[in-house]
This record gives sequence, structure tokens and C-alpha cells, in this order.
Amino acid sequence: MGAELEGRVAFITGAAHGQGRAIALSLAKAGADIVAFDVAAKIEYPAYRQGSTEELRSLEAEVAALGRRALVAVGDVRDAAAVQSAVDAAVAEFGSIDILINNAGIVAYAAVDEMTEDEWDAMLDINLKGPFLVARAVVPVLKRAGRGVIVNNSSVMGLRGGNRLSHYVASKHGLTGLTKAWAIELAPFGIRVVSIHPTGVNTPMNDGLAELEGSTALEIAERSAGNLLPGVPWIEPEDVAELVLYLVSDRARFATGAQFTLDAGLLTR
Repeated sequence: MGAELEGRVAFITGAAHGQGRAIALSLAKAGADIVAFDVAAKIEYPAYRQGSTEELRSLEAEVAALGRRALVAVGDVRDAAAVQSAVDAAVAEFGSIDILINNAGIVAYAAVDEMTEDEWDAMLDINLKGPFLVARAVVPVLKRAGRGVIVNNSSVMGLRGGNRLSHYVASKHGLTGLTKAWAIELAPFGIRVVSIHPTGVNTPMNDGLAELEGSTALEIAERSAGNLLPGVPWIEPEDVAELVLYLVSDRARFATGAQFTLDAGLLTR
């Protein structure tokens, strides 16, 4: 199993920490070279800590220690020029891209009658427009190769509603829709497209969201989730990474246009 992605290149957004980092390391262990794209700076909304350049550099070192190559690129998924520059650099360094993980995203609470237009725009721009801009830059590379996999990291909220989360839910339902549309459009080129839908994940985002809410990460997880399995307020980034590894491998060669939940039973309720 250790070399099932040998010779492949994975472009991962939001790679500095959390789910993106776990996915990068999992794919590197399976033999893939990694392009790690992250804003690596504090953004205006939401005002919790994002990834950092230090985390990107330590990820680069960890990938190298696994015997794989890593290219780190700092940029915002809302910045089409920065995205294209990173894709061009990846192709120059590795020759191609085989896997795209649209992982970068944000979450924040806001009542619909209290939400500002800027908050709405930031959520939709990062969570929905961002994946479009990244895919627009990467898909021509995948088409030239005649194969590829795109994994869009949605959420259980991309398949249901959520209290005080209308902008987040709208963005994630939109990403689910993009997955279905792209799967149809790109199938003739040998490109598979799937979405994943985790329940709450134990990442720095939970800590940041708790700080904004004056709560704790555990309370945030329990409020958002209500997982069916007992004693599971959240899952770990490595759990998500294991699912992604399967989906980008040839073991899932017939999976496209589908939604894969990793929700500890939440959506069964």
C-alpha cells in the first residue's frame, strides 16, 4: 500500500494545518509528491488563526522525511493570479498534477438578520468561489494527462441545514452541486470528482471558532454535531485523510459524482 500513489502529484489547498496537513502527509506516505497551498496569514473574516508559513515549512520537512518532494506556495484561494502562479510552479517542478484536494475553507456563526454582506461574501468567496478558481487552473493540466481526481471537502452541512450557519451551509451545498456538475463535465476526460462530508473535525478551526463564540472547542463540536456514535464529539484529521487516500487511489476508480460521508452517524438522525 505504501507506493500506491507513486509518481503522482497532489495539489492541496489549506494545507498548513488541520485536515489539509493530514491529507498531505497521508498522500505523501502513499508515494505522492505534494503541492501545499495555503493563505498562511490572518484574514479579516473570520478573525481566528489560519495556517502559517512556519507550518508550511514544517510540512515541507515532514514530506521530505517521507522521501517525497514538496512545493509550498503561499496564496489566497480568492486570488486567481496567486492560484495560477502556484499551479504553473507545480507543473514546472513536477511536470503535471494528478490530484486536486479543494480543502481550504472557513466557518463562522451569524444570524441571517445580523450577518453583514462582507461576512456573506467572504464565506462564499473562500468556500465556493475558491474551489472554482483552483479547479479552473488545475483542470487543463488534468485534461492534458487524460486522468485525474478532484476531491472537494464539503461538510455534513453540505447535505443538511444548520442553525446560524446560513452562509456556511449555502457555500457547502454549492460545493456539493459543483461536484456533481464537474463529474458530468469531466468524465469524458478521465477525471473523477467526488465530495467528502465530515462531521466536526478536531482542528485549530474549532479552537478559533470557540474563541469567537466565547465557548470551548468541545462545546462547539457538540453543538454542531450530535453524532450518533457515543463519545465521539468530533473525528480526527487523520480519519478524513484515510478517506481521501482511498478516494484518490485506484481502489476507488469507479467513484465519481458521489458524496462520501464521514459523520459518525450524524446524518442518520
